Amino acid sequence: MASHRKSRPAGTLAAGLRTPALATAALTSVALLSQTANAAPTTDDRPSLEEVEKKVDDLYRQAESATEKYNKAKERTAEQRQRVDGLLDDVARRTQKLNEARDQLGSFAAAQYRTGAAAPDTATFLLAGNPQDYFDQAQLMNRLTGRQKDAVDAYITQQSETMEQRREATESLRTLTESQNDLKAAKATVQQKLTDARELLSELTAQEKARLAAIEKQKQEEAARKAAELARQQEQQRQAEAAAQQQQQESQTGTSGTGTSGTGASDTGTSTPSGSSTTQADKALAFARAQIGKPYVWGATGPDSYDCSGLTQASWKAAGVDLPRTTYDQVNAGTTVPLSQARPGDLVFFYDDVSHVGIYIGDGMMIHAPKPGAYVREESIYYDGESSIHSVVRPA
Repeated sequence: MASHRKSRPAGTLAAGLRTPALATAALTSVALLSQTANAAPTTDDRPSLEEVEKKVDDLYRQAESATEKYNKAKERTAEQRQRVDGLLDDVARRTQKLNEARDQLGSFAAAQYRTGAAAPDTATFLLAGNPQDYFDQAQLMNRLTGRQKDAVDAYITQQSETMEQRREATESLRTLTESQNDLKAAKATVQQKLTDARELLSELTAQEKARLAAIEKQKQEEAARKAAELARQQEQQRQAEAAAQQQQQESQTGTSGTGTSGTGASDTGTSTPSGSSTTQADKALAFARAQIGKPYVWGATGPDSYDCSGLTQASWKAAGVDLPRTTYDQVNAGTTVPLSQARPGDLVFFYDDVSHVGIYIGDGMMIHAPKPGAYVREESIYYDGESSIHSVVRPA
């Protein structure tokens, strides 16, 4: 994924990996690499600057996608571990009750033996697979009291339920192991992508880094231009909606000048509803702004660092709204709205695989945690080109 920022101190990637700030600032997408004519000719088998740039950009994109898969596997593993722990606790309680019931039935069998009604001893009963069979075969059921018969029935039921719980716990343990393996694989993938990117960047010369920085600056200017154009379009839409509202009010009252131009409009260019949703969006944005400057760390959910979905989840949680952990789930956790109607607090998702997300702040801008080696920052939603925008979702 492309980056848009000024040079910053080196930030921690993961597992001790650090990326030079100048190099990470130079990462851009292929969109503006039409300047290949300016590329220095290569005299050996080294890849061109454009090839390195594209490869690094792809690696960071792949790392972020793998991060969301890691987040999903981690969430699933935590849920399954909680379920397994609950099942094992339940099995332990049921086993204790089963042992107590077995001891009680054993006393019934011993009592029958002492009265001469049964030849087998208590040990025979305790080794029986089914107490009901034992009592039937020994022709003792007709000699048991109602309370004793109920105890036999309860034991059989408890025995069956305990065996079922044990089977369920065993299956859950197997599933948990699979999830843990998925988690390890996703983590290894992220770390390998970041390592590969770091190695490619370390091979760039100072001149190549400077050239990439110049391309980065051009991309930022283009992204800012598109954001300004979106803001202009949204303002026009706001004015049109305000005019329509005023005309409707005048028509209803039969007087002119009673409309309130701009009433209920947000500074993003769309009308903003009153009530709790606006308050929640304001709280989410206030939280997100307070995180600016904190490092991106894959898999992080705060408070000292975040990945992209970790930041949006924490921001809306501060507003009292619980979002799912991953971009894959967050994209379905609200109402999809057109980009032209985006307003502060909305979530903006990117790429076909929905592997990145930011929180819209208005005027074509957002706050997001861009990628490893970068920091939470404000940036144009067009930071990686217009085609990278997947959808806009309103959580509340």
